[in-house]
Amino acid sequence: MTTTYKSRSEVPLHEKWNLADLYSDQAKWDEDYLLIEQIAQHLKTFDGAINDGKSLYRFLKKNEELSFVFNKLYAYAMLSVDEDTRNTKTQSLIDRAKQLSVKVSSSTSFFMPFLLSLDESTLNEYIETEKGLDYFKEDLFESFRYKAHVLTKEQEEILSELGEALSAPSNTFGMINNADIKFGDVTNDQGERVELTRGLYSKLIEDENREKRREAYKAYYKPYMQLKNSIASTLSAAIKNNVTTSRIRKYPSALEKALFGDRVPKEVYENLISTTKENIHSMHQYTKLRKEKLQLDELRQYDLSVPLVSGVKQEISYEEAYETMCKALAPLGQEYVSILKEFKDARYIDVRETPGKRSGAYNLGVYGVHPFILLNHQDDLDSLFTLAHECGHGVHSKLSSLHQPQITARYSIFVAEVASTVNEVLLINYLLNNEKNTEIRKHLLNHFIDQFKGTFFTQVMFAEFEMKTHELVETGKPLNVEVFNEIYEKLFREYNGEEIVFDEEVKYGWSRIPHFYRPFYVYKYATGFASAIHLATKILEGDEETLTAYIEFLKSGSSDYPLELLKKTGVDLTTPYPIENSLKKFKELIEEFSTL
Repeated sequence: MTTTYKSRSEVPLHEKWNLADLYSDQAKWDEDYLLIEQIAQHLKTFDGAINDGKSLYRFLKKNEELSFVFNKLYAYAMLSVDEDTRNTKTQSLIDRAKQLSVKVSSSTSFFMPFLLSLDESTLNEYIETEKGLDYFKEDLFESFRYKAHVLTKEQEEILSELGEALSAPSNTFGMINNADIKFGDVTNDQGERVELTRGLYSKLIEDENREKRREAYKAYYKPYMQLKNSIASTLSAAIKNNVTTSRIRKYPSALEKALFGDRVPKEVYENLISTTKENIHSMHQYTKLRKEKLQLDELRQYDLSVPLVSGVKQEISYEEAYETMCKALAPLGQEYVSILKEFKDARYIDVRETPGKRSGAYNLGVYGVHPFILLNHQDDLDSLFTLAHECGHGVHSKLSSLHQPQITARYSIFVAEVASTVNEVLLINYLLNNEKNTEIRKHLLNHFIDQFKGTFFTQVMFAEFEMKTHELVETGKPLNVEVFNEIYEKLFREYNGEEIVFDEEVKYGWSRIPHFYRPFYVYKYATGFASAIHLATKILEGDEETLTAYIEFLKSGSSDYPLELLKKTGVDLTTPYPIENSLKKFKELIEEFSTL
């Protein structure tokens, strides 16, 4: 049975993270707050006063010092709030940290326009005359890459003033989605009518009782369909804003603007979509298999999440989960496993769900301290996978911090999901190899297949939806409910196959996706997943070269561009191979599941 706690004080000490590693008491936090204010004031004095290598170095060095202290201070405030979001004392800490963040930004806002106003020859001269600038050299020239896309000082100020207005569609959708939407009532296990929440929906849509699934599905989509015109208006405005700012900044397209930071050619994005669609047959086969296994005359969207193996509910305690994870990740080597043990022994992890605690799970790496991992552990299979996933991020943070200077220690989101997914692939492999019970083996395979579908196929479908809708705006075509519905329904059919009988709700799937307000982001889940499948397969085959390269990759932070870091491990996303390889793995999983 999952242990439930009425308050945080009941949770054993070894299952709570130790924030004293950041600050032993509030007074120390307050001291750093004052220190940051002083440094910020000092940085302001550099405005108009950087005229040689020495003054440029002094500014950058001081700015990095501020960044180090501020990240620590902000992490403490954020982690404290997440322990109990109802606590007004910690809420005031995060409010103060946010106010301080504004002061810091304001004190350094002059720097980027100044840097980009310099000639490259002048910057080179500064670097040659001041040895200390070698440390900042790559970062300075990375900023120079944006020179063609930076406007005049006056234009930048206008765009900055418009920032709040340009983010209005996203904020409006956030208010609709998180605050205003009410899903209506559904029937719970006790036969009572209760209000549907997102948490309850995720449980009911997996319920073995089909009528319960149908009822939850209809209740969940109903408000989105009622608000279809309002949401279409916010999404249309968000896409138009994105296209407009891309044009103003002289990018060839909105997609290329989004890929510019990671230096990813648009062919990688297009190749991900085309290769997936060329190999979509296995996905259609799985949809067919689902219909057969559930013994349905008609397969509908609310039948796509229910587990195909019933009656298998494993109880896995946190201690057992940790031990299993360490055994499963043993192929990554002794250093890796010893870091995992340190996470548990040194209290880097906050394990239990308690009233008011932030939901979900995450890893927060704090340079110069260590990672902090938040869980809401439920003693089940999902929680075991979440533990392995977040510890993947945690070890990535730890190794990058240990082996990189502050300036390159933080890794990009593009590579982040690789480290977490490698762990999940190694874990499923270990569980399957050590499980004799056929029903549990089927359950494990089904779990991984559904995860593959959600992290890969669904995200590629979303990525194509984003590409198509942006292209319409770029060619002067309108966006509205009908256009969104038509594109989404067509894509849903292409990705999921012809077996599904469409309810009216299916085509409104676009209306509930918050990621669409952060354009061209979801494809990174799919590329990360494909890269991880390739690496984990090689590691499990005993390929020492790949293992060495992978551990090196985890130590690399952002010392190179994401595609280059992955190439060093043998994954080249500019070719179709990693995508084809992961889809081959999906095909094998479907075949094994069918055989069982």
